[in-house]
Amino acid sequence: MIERRWETRLLALLAAVLVVFGLVAVYGASSLVTTPAGDVGAGFALRQLFGAIAGGIVATVVARSDYHRWQRAAWPLLAATALLLLIPLLPFTRSIAPAINGARRWVSFGFVTVQPSELAKFTVVVWCAMLAAKKGEQIRTFRLGVLPFLTVLMPLLALIFFEPNLSMALLVAVLAGVVLFTAGARIGHFLVLAVGSAPLLFSAVASAQYRLARVLTFLNPGSAPAEATWQVHQSLVGIGAGKLLGVGLGQGQQKLGYLPYAYSDFIFSTIGEEWGFVGVSVMLLLLGTFVWLGFRIARSADSRFGQLLAVGLTGSIGISAILHVGVTLALLPTTGVTLPFISYGRSSLFMSLLVTGVLVSVGEGRGGVGR
Repeated sequence: MIERRWETRLLALLAAVLVVFGLVAVYGASSLVTTPAGDVGAGFALRQLFGAIAGGIVATVVARSDYHRWQRAAWPLLAATALLLLIPLLPFTRSIAPAINGARRWVSFGFVTVQPSELAKFTVVVWCAMLAAKKGEQIRTFRLGVLPFLTVLMPLLALIFFEPNLSMALLVAVLAGVVLFTAGARIGHFLVLAVGSAPLLFSAVASAQYRLARVLTFLNPGSAPAEATWQVHQSLVGIGAGKLLGVGLGQGQQKLGYLPYAYSDFIFSTIGEEWGFVGVSVMLLLLGTFVWLGFRIARSADSRFGQLLAVGLTGSIGISAILHVGVTLALLPTTGVTLPFISYGRSSLFMSLLVTGVLVSVGEGRGGVGR
């Protein structure tokens, strides 16, 4: 218990530092940007601050509660998430789930706007951890182990895909795979699923011109038209312009119409430009340490459910960060994955803080040993 306490304290401290880092980065990335709604840097940062406060309060409550409650709430939570994912797909819900940039990914309840797919990452990890812990050695069989997960998760992934949000659907699927692999699922089953899903993935990419263009541009950037490589090119230009120490907070030029979503999908590029190599190195060190602590907490968890839950939630932070950085460095096809704790987006920030609270609860062994 003593060993876990320093890990949970440091984890909470890192989360707080990352949130502050993100607030400053969002302000700098949007300081000279004006949206049709009239938001400027201070507006973005202020709304992000409200998300941080709400997430911090919830994370504090969750950290002091019994994490086994998530095990008991897994099915209701999954059902609620499915309902939220369904709302944007219904034709009569456009008043609360309007199309933004060609996609319906958000649901507005007046005082709060929710991105259901962000909640799905958390929910799927909780549900998979619950069921995998319950199945025990059965997880090594396909019929009793893997097939029940596919039966439930495939419709959920389809709802995310039809938003449309293929990258998030793939991320949720990967997180489910991480939990199942940790629980003892056979590698051969994953290979069969990968081969079987390859035609579906190819069809999903080919069904949308922008997806196909992104993949082809990534595979052969030299032959792609300039407009197809614009985002990635401007991202690399910004990172290169930052050099060692950056050009200064708010002084970056790429956000001035060159790099779209410099405060969210490409905030790593903005940090590289304004904070330089030192800034991105510090940020990556903070995130890397967070992930390391998360896995240490998973290893010392007092129950099988706690171990799987901590691994999956830590993976949600680590994999999202890898995908975001990979896209901005042109190492992966362009997607809309946010950088945990850092990118603008209150749903993403809230869920990152909720993950922190649950990890602290697991690390402190809330709820008793062996439950």
